[in-house]
Amino acid sequence: MRARDLMASPPFVVTPDEPVSRAAAMMRDYGVGALPVVDHRVTMHPVGILTDRDIAVRCVSHGHEPWCPVGEHMTPGPLASVSPSADVHRVMEVMRHERVRRVVVIDSSRLVGIIALADVARHEGPRDPAATEKVLYCISEPEHEAALV
Repeated sequence: MRARDLMASPPFVVTPDEPVSRAAAMMRDYGVGALPVVDHRVTMHPVGILTDRDIAVRCVSHGHEPWCPVGEHMTPGPLASVSPSADVHRVMEVMRHERVRRVVVIDSSRLVGIIALADVARHEGPRDPAATEKVLYCISEPEHEAALV
């Protein structure tokens, strides 16, 4: 299985100048926990990612206003990424190594999709539960313990 088979495409995205409240509403409406942040909706060059945790920890907990720009609260790039032709084992390797739950799919510097750990678990879990469990373990453990695996 290839990244292009696993990815959500086209991905829902926001730009750095959009308000955090718009991003939060998109996450709610589309049932996602993260949105890639792109420089422009035409060029789709990824510049970061905004997660629901970013909104809670970096925005809401500091008393920021809902119209604050995404760019002030996002996790800036470079992002963990793979090409559309990467196989699922490469996707899992990147998730383990980078200790992330989401990997963006880039084709010629353009964002074309996003793969969440849930996508990997749904598709690869029944085929290779040990590898899927290892990814979850590595990204969930404190950094010093994950390095031991």
